[in-house]
Amino acid sequence: MEILDGRWEKEVTDWDTLLGDSALNQTAVIDGAIHSIRNMGDVAFVILRRREGLFQTVLENEKADISIHDLKEAMTVRVTGIVTEEERAPHGRELRITGIEILSSPAEPLPMAIDKWKLNTSLEAKLNLRPIALRNIQERSKFKIQEALVRAFRDYLYAHGFTEIHTPKIGARGAEGGANLFKLSYFHKPAVLAQSPQFYKQMMVGVFDRVFETGPVFRAEKHNTKRHLNEYTSLDFEMGYIDGFEEIMAMETGFLQYAMELLKKDYAKELEILKVKLPDASRIPAVRFDEAKQLVSKKYDRKIRNLFDLEPEEEALIGQYFKEEYNADFVFVTHYPSKKRPFYAMDDPADERFTLSFDLLFHGLEITTGGQRIHDYNALKAKIAARGMEEEGMEQYLDTFKHGMPPHGGLGIGLERLTMQLLGEENVRETCLFPRDLNRLEP
Repeated sequence: MEILDGRWEKEVTDWDTLLGDSALNQTAVIDGAIHSIRNMGDVAFVILRRREGLFQTVLENEKADISIHDLKEAMTVRVTGIVTEEERAPHGRELRITGIEILSSPAEPLPMAIDKWKLNTSLEAKLNLRPIALRNIQERSKFKIQEALVRAFRDYLYAHGFTEIHTPKIGARGAEGGANLFKLSYFHKPAVLAQSPQFYKQMMVGVFDRVFETGPVFRAEKHNTKRHLNEYTSLDFEMGYIDGFEEIMAMETGFLQYAMELLKKDYAKELEILKVKLPDASRIPAVRFDEAKQLVSKKYDRKIRNLFDLEPEEEALIGQYFKEEYNADFVFVTHYPSKKRPFYAMDDPADERFTLSFDLLFHGLEITTGGQRIHDYNALKAKIAARGMEEEGMEQYLDTFKHGMPPHGGLGIGLERLTMQLLGEENVRETCLFPRDLNRLEP
């Protein structure tokens, strides 16, 4: 019988040891996938790909127990050799091979040249061969940056007293209203995929005061643009006992500042690979919706066509305006018209045509929607009635308010959009591991 204590001894040398002084001129053993082979005749450079990055190994025919002709790209191997200094190699050192154990061998050649610094192929080809394309170092680095954003979101909110929750993605009805729902049969009952965790996170404010979630949301919108996905990851939080929606904006600003510092500290390698210049989140201007429209209309001589929403071109111009006038990468647009906000958005007591809500634009693209919610039961019922909506399907949500709720608000951040803008990508599909859009259900 075996007893496990959580430890597992391996002969493989860990990355930090491999790069440390103690490893120089010593025997080391490393695992990895063969990323590329450069055969120079008597000597071949075999570049291994590991989770930490690329590592150079050198195969000298007379010193190894295997021929270079026995090796292929995409093989996974365990390599034994002597660690030596080499300033031209990644990390300033290389492994001179004495032995190779082949762990697995590919059944056929790679369908694309993943060892190139940048994949010279179309987005469609990259998405069709996604698991292979992501082996490219640049492509892979995008999702390490995305990892940092989710990690920062969690760490920052944990540090500010939030509880992480996990809400259902199959429900009886949508939280946002409207017809943009994916409908399905749930044991012969009608059901939908969740547009957002909105109802659940509001209900949990009455339990934990501050809650957050990272998870998928689904929008059955028949669009085919560079900024939309039908399934995306939403970073949501909701917080109680607020004095105003400005507290929500302040919390998001703090998260963004924390995320930028985390990226500098722990993801410098990926930032360098992708040539990313981090935005300034130290101070973010806020402007009213109606004022923002007037500002860009006047400066860029653009006629205001839609009084109740921002068109994509307007968002881009607002971003441009605040970059030119204030050198701001982000801008909060506040007090959106009530007509364009969900029923649970709190109207502005000073002018009920507008709401105590906001969007955050990052380089001219909306990445966040949030605001203060109605917390009074009677006020919530009155707004539902005023909109001609039915309460059917919302009974449990409303019951929560019937039994008392604190003033609260929250937001949702589109993770893929935030990553796209941070990396300067043109298409949100570049920053989604496996995109789902109007035409794509695979891989």
